Amino acid sequence: MQADQPFQIGDVVNIQGKATGTVEAISWRGMKIRTFQNKIILVSNSVVGKEFIEVAPKGNLNARLVFFNTLYSASPSKTIQLIREVVRQVDNVSAKMRPVVRIKNLGDSGIDWEVKFWVDDYSKYNDTDALVRQRIWYAFQRENIHFAFPTRTLYVENQSLEPNFTESVSEIFIRLSDVEIFAPLSDEETQKLAEKCEAKIFSPNEPIVRKGQEGKSMFVVHRGSVKIQIVEDGVARTVNTLHEGEIFGEMGLFTGEPRSANVVAAEETEVLEIKHTAIKPILKKNPNLAEALSQTIAERRLLLATANEEKKEVESVKEGVFTSIKKFFGLN
Repeated sequence: MQADQPFQIGDVVNIQGKATGTVEAISWRGMKIRTFQNKIILVSNSVVGKEFIEVAPKGNLNARLVFFNTLYSASPSKTIQLIREVVRQVDNVSAKMRPVVRIKNLGDSGIDWEVKFWVDDYSKYNDTDALVRQRIWYAFQRENIHFAFPTRTLYVENQSLEPNFTESVSEIFIRLSDVEIFAPLSDEETQKLAEKCEAKIFSPNEPIVRKGQEGKSMFVVHRGSVKIQIVEDGVARTVNTLHEGEIFGEMGLFTGEPRSANVVAAEETEVLEIKHTAIKPILKKNPNLAEALSQTIAERRLLLATANEEKKEVESVKEGVFTSIKKFFGLN
């Protein structure tokens, strides 16, 4: 054992049927393992030499597998793309290797999946696996994808499965009516916008938008709160926190500008996403709204401007926004 040195201090080892943990010490008599229950296990070299030992070397990219399932109605292509992106953003999942999402089996109740990812610190794999499962659940809620039931169910009539978090159009209408930027809209126009809104749920510390992303939608914080973050020297710094009723990403909706900062859920948060395709018919039908919205957006931009930014006249900013809106929506 001393000559071969099959494992080092800091490696995670699994002695089948006996112990799993991190190697804390190695001597000529044996080794000391700290389990993930924070217990110490002493294993003599005579025992180690007879056992099958699985080693996850410290500093090595070690892979993990997490399993889940979906109903057969879920699009495999959509599921692969969605879960790959979700898993990539989980803490401790290595950015050096692209997660692999693949169909494991076509089961009795649905499609069985596995996602393979690599972790930076293998000793934290339990927490990482749990967070991956949590993020999958939230992603399914947002995208209206459903897990397969572990039982056989006989349906005698067609049913539409709804996510646990659903908002009525009337609730969304009330929320949008209180948003200052939509003040120029009539009740009828606000109602149409409410019907096109998409309610999405995010878990704590899950990214909602990232700086530089293409922006064709805006968000209203419906429940919870979000953190606006900028990255300096590789470290994310929170510059503002938005609460229920506040908005972000409006320039993406109205002008298509890329996202100017990262936005992360500060807690379990529900946002209402308003897409370009939802506001476009309203502006096409009533082009005069573009000018009124430009005024509101210009005033908001100047209000949010920091002391380091050059403050311009409202009319000057309004004209620039108005031009961008007309171009983005193809208005005369």
